Amino acid sequence: MFKRISMYWWFQIIGWSMNIAMSIFFVYTFGKPDNQYFLSLSLTCLVGLLLTHVMRYCIFVLKVLEKTIKTQIAFFIGLTIVFAILFGFISEGMDYLINYNPERLQRFSRLEKIFLGSFNAFWILLIWNLIYFIYHYVESNRRQQLDTLRLQATVKDLELKTIKSHINPHFIFNALNSIRALVDENPQRARAAITELSNILRSSMQAEKLETVPLRQELDIVRDYLALEHMRFEERLKIEMDIDPDTLQQPIPPMMLQTLVENAIKHGISKQINGGLIRIISGFNQQQYELKVLNSGKLNGYAGEPNGFGIKSTQDRLNLLYQGKARFSIRETPDHMVESLIIMPIGNIM
Repeated sequence: MFKRISMYWWFQIIGWSMNIAMSIFFVYTFGKPDNQYFLSLSLTCLVGLLLTHVMRYCIFVLKVLEKTIKTQIAFFIGLTIVFAILFGFISEGMDYLINYNPERLQRFSRLEKIFLGSFNAFWILLIWNLIYFIYHYVESNRRQQLDTLRLQATVKDLELKTIKSHINPHFIFNALNSIRALVDENPQRARAAITELSNILRSSMQAEKLETVPLRQELDIVRDYLALEHMRFEERLKIEMDIDPDTLQQPIPPMMLQTLVENAIKHGISKQINGGLIRIISGFNQQQYELKVLNSGKLNGYAGEPNGFGIKSTQDRLNLLYQGKARFSIRETPDHMVESLIIMPIGNIM
């Protein structure tokens, strides 16, 4: 039963009950009230409850809470004055009907009694309106913050899905080009390459269900991809891996390492007459995880695509997932290698 009572009515009941209790306390402090006083107090509080409810209805009808702050304050003061005067007239009328005329008010005229009643009601209604408007102002801000957070979460999710949806076609096109190069030259190797591609696609489809995957799983995809590319480049492609075993469970965004390796081959190895080296290094350094992909070549090999998909997608995904706590950089090393470096927090997404 009590669960059906809204918070608004709980505040109304508790607030006017406290008003009755405080009035009785002060009256008993200065004397002993008669039965007429209790009847007048009860009727006055009942009128106050009904009038504040009507005032609330006016706030809804006039859509006060949807207006600017200055307009809300103007309505807030105006409604308080109007309903305070109405309160004074009604309460004095009720006292007249029940023949309640305490000694302390006998020296005042009826109009003066209405003014005193309205003046006292003004402060009660002022407090009521303050509580009501402040509550809705705070509640409105809270809902706005929740909506903003939901919007940010939705945008983040959509951006991540958009990035992922671009990764697979980008990778597939490159892989199919590799297979096409083998079809006429060596059909047997082309069939083997199709099998490798099937394994990679199966792994990447499973990886898309998660925001991060263990490094071990990502390395399996990269090894399949490099095996496929090795069929195309043969001896021109050399591969080295320096993987700290402790990092195999480190979570990283799926397909991120594969994208960097793919870029290294596209912009580095494929542009070298004699091919080159791909080196993957994974380790911990000063409470951070570092993942490096190095390839033979020069950084100007990337000049044609300064905002290329691989680099941009890596930057975007790290920003979205780690909120500025991960970094990506690409530079040319003194030993004529291009280094792509990812630094991210150890463990799960922060």
